[in-house]
Amino acid sequence: MHSRLLIVFALVPLVFLVGCGSPITDPAASLRDPGRSGSVHREALRMLMEQPDPPRPDGIDAVQGLAYRPGYEQGMRLEGLAWLAQVDRETLLTTLRRRLPRVSDHAWLRALCEFVAEHNLVELDEALVSSWGRPWSGNLPDEQRPEYLALLQMHGVGAPERIVWETFLSATRPSQNGIRFRCWDLLHRLGGRNRLIELVSAETESDSDGHPLLKPLHAAAISFGTVPWNREEVLWIHKLAEPSRADFWESAEAATAAISPERRGALEIRDLPIVAAAATHRPELLAASSGQLYTQIHRRTANQRHFREQDPGFLPGKDLDHRLSSHRDQLTWGDLLAISMALEALDAPQIRAHVFHFADRDLMDETTEYGGIIDLDEAGRFNVREFPPRIRVHDRRFEAPQQMFDAGYTGLFHFHNHVEKHRNAAHAGPGAGDMAYADNTRANCLLFTFVDENTMNVDYYRHDGVLVDLGVILRPMTTQRGG
Repeated sequence: MHSRLLIVFALVPLVFLVGCGSPITDPAASLRDPGRSGSVHREALRMLMEQPDPPRPDGIDAVQGLAYRPGYEQGMRLEGLAWLAQVDRETLLTTLRRRLPRVSDHAWLRALCEFVAEHNLVELDEALVSSWGRPWSGNLPDEQRPEYLALLQMHGVGAPERIVWETFLSATRPSQNGIRFRCWDLLHRLGGRNRLIELVSAETESDSDGHPLLKPLHAAAISFGTVPWNREEVLWIHKLAEPSRADFWESAEAATAAISPERRGALEIRDLPIVAAAATHRPELLAASSGQLYTQIHRRTANQRHFREQDPGFLPGKDLDHRLSSHRDQLTWGDLLAISMALEALDAPQIRAHVFHFADRDLMDETTEYGGIIDLDEAGRFNVREFPPRIRVHDRRFEAPQQMFDAGYTGLFHFHNHVEKHRNAAHAGPGAGDMAYADNTRANCLLFTFVDENTMNVDYYRHDGVLVDLGVILRPMTTQRGG
């Protein structure tokens, strides 16, 4: 009887072990294994944390993986990272420095930023800024971002913006190109553009010599009273600062000197060629207000015939109005000046003749659309420059070559045609691909569309969905065709 009871009781521990799974013989491997259960992960972490000092390298590696490997409970992840902060702070800092900017899970990013602030890991300021510079799905305000709140908790009021600027200045290595542009975008998102222009202007040329972005930014702030808004415009300024474009830089500098500091500060880089052209052709426009420019454009276009694209290819629910009035609140002074200069250029018979002749040749070529640049020639006259496509795709697409982009840095307008047939009013307007081009290049763009053999509709458009139908232009009388 007693021997039977002993046998039964002896079997109880064995059954328990089998029911709980295999015993953990390698806690580091068990913690790294995504296929193990949460209870096994917790037990493996406990075993690693209770190991005698110094911790084994494989255990340190397994615990630092809690920062970025998926499949762990959040509380356990934070517990492991807190232990790592005590036993190997440098490994923790190295891991978070590399991994924190790449975290895409919002809940884990919040928890991780709170962890950084609670442990006062000020060495991770740059990682927080790098993460903050990335977009947040859902458009969370920057002052509510967890990275901002962590910097605020560690450094105090006003510090986050200062740290972004300091991070931008210190990012001088070629490998830091990404964080330089993220900082620049973030500084604009924070809304202090005038302050940003002041900061860039205050940097001396010697201070900016070692910084890949700062030297042309400083030059733009001093010469034009403005700075680029984003990555595309920073690259644009780099091109304008090249010695081969020194004459344009001087003319743009002289032209922008004629407008107020407030207006200069709001200029985009695409506005510089427009301002320079206005100084040559219509200098009085540089003193005109936005309201005055708008009124003049309205008078020119109100009684025109207007046409629009019937199948633009936008996502369902998206539609762009082409009326001047519908974009009044979005149109900047630079936009209105650009539209004024487009109308001025199209008043010139030689420009209209060239546009129609180019469209006639495009109509005969079914392998591609045609496109080019409208700029000023060496004598300061409006000029149409044709560029062959980079590749020929089909009759409703133009692939701009690099030579066209190079010319566009000092050009007034990028343009292309919709002229597959003379009666093409149903396609009189930019499609989704055209608007994406404007978003990517940040250029002022024009579109010419045949309405009939002697008439073309003209649209002005630029980034962020601004589209204005300028009405129609007629083929010059000396070249008009019958029909």
